[in-house]
Amino acid sequence: MITLIRKFTKFKLYFPLLFALTLILISSFNFSLAADPFRNLNAKNIGANTQVAFELLFQQGNYPQAKEKLIVADQNESNEPLAHALRASLAYTDQDWPTLKIYGDKTLETATNLINQEPLRGNLYAAVGHFLQGAYNFYQEGPISAIPKLQQVFEYLDKAEKIAPNDPELNLIKGYMDLLLATSLPFSNAEDALQRLQSYGAPEYLVNRGIAIAYRDLKKYDLALEYVNQALKSTPNNPEIYYLKAQILYQKAKPDNRSLFRQSIDHFQEALKKADQLPKATVKQIKFELNNAEKKLNN
Repeated sequence: MITLIRKFTKFKLYFPLLFALTLILISSFNFSLAADPFRNLNAKNIGANTQVAFELLFQQGNYPQAKEKLIVADQNESNEPLAHALRASLAYTDQDWPTLKIYGDKTLETATNLINQEPLRGNLYAAVGHFLQGAYNFYQEGPISAIPKLQQVFEYLDKAEKIAPNDPELNLIKGYMDLLLATSLPFSNAEDALQRLQSYGAPEYLVNRGIAIAYRDLKKYDLALEYVNQALKSTPNNPEIYYLKAQILYQKAKPDNRSLFRQSIDHFQEALKKADQLPKATVKQIKFELNNAEKKLNN
């Protein structure tokens, strides 16, 4: 039971990012076509508004515009569980618990309806829906109430994996989850999770981003910088990637390494140039960490 609580507590720290992993973000905006950015064979259509919302959110790091597109998607693409999952994750970042509850329920409902038609994605997003409901329970009633939901998350992920173990969408989400577990639980081995994400996950920039986070948490800062730089090349307009690099530089810096502290400060400041695109809680946290970096430099 304690282990499950630790798992869920770790997951909630990465909650908004988790749903970035459900689709590859293409390099140009397309407001009319709906496509499957994961699969060339047996492609699945998603709604055009959902697709554009993901591009805005995870390629550009623009939360307000992404939310506008998701509102439209909720009206016109109500059978796409991914749209509901994203709407719930945005509610989470705003600590809007009633909205999180509504769209967590919608995610699970639409995923359940999808299982007979598309068993892989149906089971995958049923796992996501239970995760969302568990997040709501966690904040309303405490960690014990979330445990049954967490168990169902793994149950549905296992069902999806049995259907298509090499599916890129599945492996991206599950690869991130495995990395979060490996970096949060004692005696865990992250190598298998890293290998899974690198071998089967897509898109590459989100793979690089996840690996950078893992190496940051494992305190392997040189490797973390290598992968965050690759992610930054692919998504240079996303302020969240500058924030991640700033964290890595700050943690890598030793007390007497003024150069790295300066670099971390530069990247915190670069992220804040687009503060109007980010959730208020994220902006507050960036400013807090920037202040700590400036104090370290001055001292």
